[in-house]
Amino acid sequence: MTTTGRDAETKWTNSPVRVSALSRMWSRYVLWVCAAAIVGGVLIGCGQTPAPQPAETKPEGAAEAKPATPAVPDEMMAAAKSLLGSEVQVLLFGDFAKNGNQEFLAANVLPKTPTNNIPGIVVTRAVLVENQDGKWTELLHVDEHLKNQKGFLSLTPIEPISAWRLQTEQDPVQGLRLYFTPVKTSDPHVLPIGVRWNPKVKRYQSMDRAFEKFLPESPQLGQTPARSSLR
Repeated sequence: MTTTGRDAETKWTNSPVRVSALSRMWSRYVLWVCAAAIVGGVLIGCGQTPAPQPAETKPEGAAEAKPATPAVPDEMMAAAKSLLGSEVQVLLFGDFAKNGNQEFLAANVLPKTPTNNIPGIVVTRAVLVENQDGKWTELLHVDEHLKNQKGFLSLTPIEPISAWRLQTEQDPVQGLRLYFTPVKTSDPHVLPIGVRWNPKVKRYQSMDRAFEKFLPESPQLGQTPARSSLR
């Protein structure tokens, strides 16, 4: 029996050899497509700009690092010890009066501050000292009373004060301000006494209750023009 061309073609198309060949070709095509996709993805990834990293953030509530406190010069510490003894602490130093001279504030600080709502530290004695032509000169002395070179400061209580609560603040124009509040007094309404450098008379003086006007000092405590009974 003679096989025609169409019958031969049909026979070839349905033959196992033909199916196997097509299967191998399809597998190779699929593998080629997958390989091309992988290579393309790698090339695309290499050409991309890296995503920016998020900025480093500090944990919530983390405290900022405080600048280191400058060391007290040896000459200041030596002067402070000569005035208040070896247990003295130099609390502040700088140009407090804004006159170009270096000053320091030193005190004998109580190790345990009495508990109340008034801020500040408690001192038994304190001095404010200025360097004048290379010599340390005391400008303000605090013990049982408040005194400068001319006498007792106004508003100083007549009764001796064993300890004072001290607060300070520095104004860029007016300089250092000090506030002394008597501790353990018989008056529950005791007010702080403000003290500041008076450039007109060139010394530290107390101020009125509004902290605006300077008050004169007195050579004797009983003659203080505006002495305070702790009110």
